[in-house]
Amino acid sequence: MRILILSRGPQLYSTQALAFAARKRKHHVRVIDHLNCNLVIEKGNPVVYNGMEKLAKVDAIIPRIGASVTFHGTSIIRQFEMMGVYSTCTAEAMLKSRDKLRCSQLLSAAEIGVPKTAFMNFSGSHDFGQLLEQVGGLPVIIKLLQGTHGLGVMKADGRNDAEAIIEAFSRLKAPVVLQEFIAESGGADVRAFVVNGKIVAAMKRRARPGEFRSNLHRGATAIHIKLTSAEEETAIKAAETMGLDIAGVDMLQSKRGPLVLEVNPSPGLEGISQTTGIDVGDKIIEFVESKVEELSS
Repeated sequence: MRILILSRGPQLYSTQALAFAARKRKHHVRVIDHLNCNLVIEKGNPVVYNGMEKLAKVDAIIPRIGASVTFHGTSIIRQFEMMGVYSTCTAEAMLKSRDKLRCSQLLSAAEIGVPKTAFMNFSGSHDFGQLLEQVGGLPVIIKLLQGTHGLGVMKADGRNDAEAIIEAFSRLKAPVVLQEFIAESGGADVRAFVVNGKIVAAMKRRARPGEFRSNLHRGATAIHIKLTSAEEETAIKAAETMGLDIAGVDMLQSKRGPLVLEVNPSPGLEGISQTTGIDVGDKIIEFVESKVEELSS
C-alpha cells in the first residue's frame, strides 16, 4: 500500500509514529508537506503536485493538518478525494470539527452533551449580564472559534475581566464564544481516541496548579483510564456525528454526564501513546489497511 502522510513536521512524534507503523507493516510511506502541494483542476483530471512532482498511484493519505492552514489543507484533501484516494479525514469533516461553534451545534443536535455555549455579535449592543446568566454565570470560559493546544481559551472570574477580554477580541475582529465553567471537573478532562467507531485508548488529563487548561503542552499530567459506558458511547457518537473515522474526543466529567469540549480531527499521538502504552499509530495503519481493501473490493 502507498501512503502519504500530509505533515509540515516530519520530525514530530505523531508523524514519525505513523510512518514507523506503516513501514513496520511493509507499506511504502512518504511524508509530504501539504504547503508545498499545488493542485490543478481541469475536466475529469484532478491532480496534486508536490513541487514539480505529480503525486500519483496513492492508496491513502493521512492528513496531519494544523489549524492555521485548514483552508489550504482541506483543499488538498478534497483534491485527493476527487482522485479516488482514501483519506483518514475528509475535507468536510475537518472543516466541521475545526469550527468550534458549528461543532457544538452539530453535537447538540445529535443530543450529545456539551457545555452551555453562547455566540453573538459582540460588536453590537447587548446585555452582557443576561448573556452570562444564560451560560451559568461567572466564572466563564471565553474561546476563539479556532485554536489548538489551549491557545485562545481564557477563564474570566469577574465581569470586568470578561468584558475586557471580549472587547480585545472584538477589536481584532476575532469571533469568540462564551462557555459555562464546569467546576466539578476539577481542572481535568478525558481524551478518548476513536478509530473506526471504537475506543482504542483513553486518558485523563489534569491541569497543573494554577492552570485550568488540561493540555499536556501546558504542563498537565495524564493517567491511563477506563472510560465509563456513558463516556465511551458519547465519544463514539461524537466522532460519528462529525464524520470522523479517527478522532480525539475531549470530554469533561460533569454532574449531568460527559460533556464534549472538542472533537479533534488530527489528534496528537504522543501523549495518548506514552500514557496508555498503546501503539495508537499501529491501530491507525491497521484501520487504513482494512479501509483501502474494503474500497478496492
